[in-house]
Amino acid sequence: MHPALASILHTLVVQDQLTAGDLFFPGEKGGLLAGSVYRGAWDKARMAVLTEREYSSPVGKRVYDLRHTCLTTWLNHGIPPAQVAEWAGNSVPVLLSTYARCITGQTVELQQRIEGPQKLPGVPLAPGPGGSLSPPLPRAPGRAR
Repeated sequence: MHPALASILHTLVVQDQLTAGDLFFPGEKGGLLAGSVYRGAWDKARMAVLTEREYSSPVGKRVYDLRHTCLTTWLNHGIPPAQVAEWAGNSVPVLLSTYARCITGQTVELQQRIEGPQKLPGVPLAPGPGGSLSPPLPRAPGRAR
């Protein structure tokens, strides 16, 4: 849980004098909230913060979708899959079988990390096939491309 969220929730627990077993959001008669109430509040929250395009998409359609968003975000920001799997309570194979296709936007950085140590002094890197950054290959004299 994010530390800022934990702090907010702790403040509310203290303010409302909640104890173990108390519900943070009790229903009308003190029991659990009805699913329809929860889904309605969630839908209003999505409508308030998402663009029209995002709202009509599956983004956060269900509260459980936030788990997928969180794990995908961590992976896309370079958190090692073993760490993400531990935090999510999954094995690495289960995590990657679900989320490997969602990892995007890291190709250029990863290529630079791989190719950086191989860079020759004084030779500029040029985009190669597939966008990788490599030193330009020398051309044989008198040969056309």
